[in-house]
Amino acid sequence: MTPDQIKFTKIRLIVLAAVFPILVLTLMTLRGGAQTPAPTGVLKLPAYRKAKLPNGLTVLLMENHDVPLISFELVIKAGSTSDPAGAEGTASFAAAMLRRGTQSRSAEQYSAEIDFIGQSFGAGSGSEATTISSEFMKKDLAKGLELFTDPVLHPTFPAAEFTKLMAQRTNNLRATKDSAAGVIGIYFNGYLLGAHPYARPTSGDDQSLPHITRDSVAKFYADYYRPGNAVLAVVGDFNSADMERLLTAQFASWSAGAITPVKVAEPAPVTGKRLLLVDKPDATQTYFRIGNVGISRTNPDRIYVQVINTLFGGRFTSMINSALRIDSGLTYGASSSFDQRRAAGPFYINSYTRNETTEKAMDMALEVLKRFHEKGITPEQLASAKAYLKGQYPRRMETSDQLAGMITELEVYGLDAHDVDDFYAKVDSMTMADAQRIIQKYFPMDNLVFVVVGKASEIGPVVKKYAPQMDTRSITDPGYWPAPATH
Repeated sequence: MTPDQIKFTKIRLIVLAAVFPILVLTLMTLRGGAQTPAPTGVLKLPAYRKAKLPNGLTVLLMENHDVPLISFELVIKAGSTSDPAGAEGTASFAAAMLRRGTQSRSAEQYSAEIDFIGQSFGAGSGSEATTISSEFMKKDLAKGLELFTDPVLHPTFPAAEFTKLMAQRTNNLRATKDSAAGVIGIYFNGYLLGAHPYARPTSGDDQSLPHITRDSVAKFYADYYRPGNAVLAVVGDFNSADMERLLTAQFASWSAGAITPVKVAEPAPVTGKRLLLVDKPDATQTYFRIGNVGISRTNPDRIYVQVINTLFGGRFTSMINSALRIDSGLTYGASSSFDQRRAAGPFYINSYTRNETTEKAMDMALEVLKRFHEKGITPEQLASAKAYLKGQYPRRMETSDQLAGMITELEVYGLDAHDVDDFYAKVDSMTMADAQRIIQKYFPMDNLVFVVVGKASEIGPVVKKYAPQMDTRSITDPGYWPAPATH
């Protein structure tokens, strides 16, 4: 390791431990996970400047001079929902290929140069966006900025590298299906959402990968990697005016072009109950998800939903985890989540258990949900959830890369600093009447989708009781979605 890399590593440790002065509320966190209420209205998102470069690129500049690091996050507003039909995984391939060869560097040369200065670089694609991030020391700004932008502006998608990546992805797909935990989310999204774009596996599947080519990946890049379709956040030790001039020059060659945004319709919630059993004959444990369509990132009730989900399945001492893990020992973990996207994403209860306790665990999860509806929560529980969330929230804003991610997310979803600045006040404003309304509206009990991955010969007779419609497929069957036909 070079002296620069050693120095960079030490500084990264400092950054990970550092907390912005205005975020000292994290010290309010008590041992054992309990939280002391934080003072209302203290938490504020640090100020940042928004500008638009001549080519249409939106840039967000936030200065933080505590440590000599600079974090970059570039978001391209295209993910798996922009994949060509039948070629799911194209956006993910485009992101993965960026650093595998540029006009001036091979993949090996690029890796060697960023390693030499201790620079990080990562690129990945989700359902709605591709994120490209990098971080380096302030003293390496000129070199670091050039190395960050080279894969973004000048990728060549070498055929040999594409072939290697395709082989890796194909092998990974085979390995992934060996793990029920690794695939249950993909099966759940596919079975719940069917042909909706949110059902697409972001990395593709064994049916779509053969339809992805080097040329189709290059075309995806040309179609969507445009400055008008991107947001760049820079957070760290710099002067904003100077940084804007540097970015204007660095991105000058990135030509603007018309983009036709992909419009994603709101997914329709499932009515009634249906169940998918995925047979994994060698399984000794059953993995299950239970849920329906949830909420979007901009849903007006999103903070109230977060408060209530904290109690139901969002923390270690939640109702679901307490029942299935702490009190009964049926599992090592049970939780509930809302996947918030531009349109409503999935809501689900998630857990696993031994084959022989499948029925007991699933019955218990449904019983907790039933009691949640019938008995609601107490004022003490509501106060506890509020304190917990207010104590945990500042941890999302401790480092430059976290802040870069936060402000790009706000920009992409059409939100602003009020989403952060008003968080405590919104949490504090929640009443018991609000809590009851949220439970009834957003935690479905009668309309549910069940996805179970396990040994069908043992658990099939048990799980069929949960829904009048049970579909089955083998984990070795090609693909994950759309939902299989009724048998």
